[in-house]
This record gives sequence, C-alpha cells and structure tokens, in this order.
Amino acid sequence: MTVSFTAVYRQVPEGFIAFVEELPGANAQGATLEEARRNLEEAVALVLEANRAMSEIEIGDGDVIREPLRLTA
Repeated sequence: MTVSFTAVYRQVPEGFIAFVEELPGANAQGATLEEARRNLEEAVALVLEANRAMSEIEIGDGDVIREPLRLTA
C-alpha cells in the first residue's frame, strides 16, 4: 500500500530542516537535502509506530473493529 504525504524542506545555515504537512510530529533535519530526506522517512516511521502503540494502550482489551483504510487524495 502506498500513501503519499507532503514533505517540506527548508534550507538553513546548518543544512536542511524538514517536516510532513499532514503528520504532526514528523520532523527532521540533515546537513544535506538527501540526509534530511532519509531522516524524515525514519521520523515518519517512528511517529506512525508510536501512534499505533499509544492507540493500543488506550484501547486496551476493548472490543474494536480494525480494518485497512485506503484513501485517494
């Protein structure tokens, strides 16, 4: 499954900062644009993993329905 997000990069004196518009908390930086891209991909994976873990804690043993959500934007 492929999901598309919008990555935003800004050059600063130290290199590049980056964030994903649609995913609060997914931020990164790098000395080069390529490094910032790699770091942002890792940040997105970590944010999604953390969100899943927090959701599981909140739900606990509750009775829920889980299903894939596919979006076309």
